[in-house]
Amino acid sequence: MKNILVINAGSSSLKWQLFQHTNLTMIASGVMERMQTPEARFTFKYQGQKEQTKIANLSYEDGVNRLLATLQANDIIQSPSDIIAVGHRVVAGATTFEAPTLITPENLSTLKALDKYAPLHNPVQVDCIETLMRVLPDQTPQIAVFDSQFYLDMPAATSYYGLPYEDSQKYQIRKYGEHGISHEYILHETARFLQKDVHNLKLITLHLGGGSSITASQNGHPVDTSMGFTPLEGLPMGTRAGSLDAAIVPFLMTERHQSAEEIINRLNTQSGILGVSGISADMRDIQAAVTTNPRAKLAYEMFITSAAKFIGSYYVEMGGTDVITFTAGIGENDAVTRADICAKLAVLGVQIDEDRNLNGRGPRVISTDDSAIQVLMLPTNEELAIAKHVKAKL
Repeated sequence: MKNILVINAGSSSLKWQLFQHTNLTMIASGVMERMQTPEARFTFKYQGQKEQTKIANLSYEDGVNRLLATLQANDIIQSPSDIIAVGHRVVAGATTFEAPTLITPENLSTLKALDKYAPLHNPVQVDCIETLMRVLPDQTPQIAVFDSQFYLDMPAATSYYGLPYEDSQKYQIRKYGEHGISHEYILHETARFLQKDVHNLKLITLHLGGGSSITASQNGHPVDTSMGFTPLEGLPMGTRAGSLDAAIVPFLMTERHQSAEEIINRLNTQSGILGVSGISADMRDIQAAVTTNPRAKLAYEMFITSAAKFIGSYYVEMGGTDVITFTAGIGENDAVTRADICAKLAVLGVQIDEDRNLNGRGPRVISTDDSAIQVLMLPTNEELAIAKHVKAKL
C-alpha cells in the first residue's frame, strides 16, 4: 500500500499522520512531545490502540527513525519505499514560497535563509526535512506546505506595517501570520458544516492553543490575522508575549544588560501566560488557580480580553460577522474559555447555549438559535490539509 506521511514539527514536539494515498484515509498517527528533554515521550496510535513510551532526550532524527521502525513492526508499511511522499508543515515561506513546494537541494538552501522569519519553528522544520531526506529513498518527494502562503493575498492595508515602504519591500517585512494551514482548513470546514458557499461567509476563526491566532476571512480569503511578521505578535500565548510596543525591546536590553537576541528569546519562551502567571503556560493550570492566584487570574483575563478585542476589530473591519469558529487545543476542549470570550461579545449579539457548549460532543454549533452570530466548535486537522496539498502535487 502506498502512503503519504505528514510531519508537523514544532519547537519541542512532532505530530505525524500516515494517510493512504488514493483516498487520504488516515491509517496511523502519533506525537513526540517534550523533545530533547528527560521527559520526552513517543506516542503511537493505530486501530484504536494507543502506545506511549518515555524516551529520555529523544532527538528529532531518532524519533523519525523510531517512527519508521514502528510502522514496519506493525506491518503498516513493508519498507520505507511504501511512503511515496512526505508533506512538511513549514511556518514561514516569506514571499519567496507562495505555494506548496517540492524540496530540492537548491530551494532547501533558500528555505534555510528564511529561519529569521520564524526562528523557533523553521529551523526545526528544515531539520526534519533533511532527516527524512536521509532516511527515505532518494526519489521520495519531500513537499513543504507553508502556513504563510494562506495570508499572502491579504489586503495591503492589513499586511503592511507603518514602516518606510522601501524597507517593507526590500526586507520582505509584512504580516505572514501562522496557523494558516489550520485557518484555511477551518474556513472550508465551516462552510461545509453549515452547507454554505465559502465565498458568502464573513468568518472569524480562533486557533487557540499553546500558540494562538485569530483570522478574519471574507469571500473565501483572509483579510486580517493576529500574528504578524513572526509568530510573536498577537494574543498573549503560552510562552509568547504577543503584541507589544517595539520600544520595549531596546528598553529591556538596557535594563537587563542583554542582547536583542536574548530579549527576543525571553519574549518567545518566558513571557505570555507563563510569564504573567509565574506558574504555567497551560491554560488548564491557569484556570485551576484563578480563584486563589491573582497573577493567574490576570493572565487569564489578558488572554480573554485580547481575543475579544481582535474579534471586535475584525467585526468592524468586515462590516459584520456571520460565524465565529473555535478550534485547536484550547478552542476545541476548553468550554470555559469559549464561554468567557463569547461573554465579552454580548454587545455584538453573541449568545452561547450553555448545554451545547459544555455537554455537546464533536463538531457543533454552540450558540443559541437566536444568537446574532453563529458560534461553532470544529476540530482542526492540519495534517489532512497538508496531505491534500501533497496529493495535488504528485
